[in-house]
Amino acid sequence: MRRPKEDQQHQATQTEELATFMMFRPYYFYMTTNPNRNVMYCGVTNDLPQRIIEHYLSRGDHRSFAGKYYCYFLLYYESFVYVNDAIAREKEVKKWRREKKEALIMSFNPEKKFLNLELFDTWPPKEMLHRKDL
Repeated sequence: MRRPKEDQQHQATQTEELATFMMFRPYYFYMTTNPNRNVMYCGVTNDLPQRIIEHYLSRGDHRSFAGKYYCYFLLYYESFVYVNDAIAREKEVKKWRREKKEALIMSFNPEKKFLNLELFDTWPPKEMLHRKDL
């Protein structure tokens, strides 16, 4: 059983951890592919699970590249503290040939498995909303 002083210290630690999390909302550079794995999409977001859902919800929508080519399976991602760094990484990788992109994916995800289940309990998630509909 905790003593009152230990309880206060525990609460202070939790508050500090929450404050750190709130201050450090990471930005992500990510790469997705389609079910046949023959098209790749590179993007940047500050909410990776939500962005993957949005790609899934826009599948078949010819107004966006990811939607047109059904690129909603996550293969690779990196996190950044600053959005400028994530954008710079996206610009860098987009210039690469496919072989170099594949090598990057293989260094992180050697089996090239879809990583959607690392973000969600089930895929596709049962409840999905697009930010534009909120």
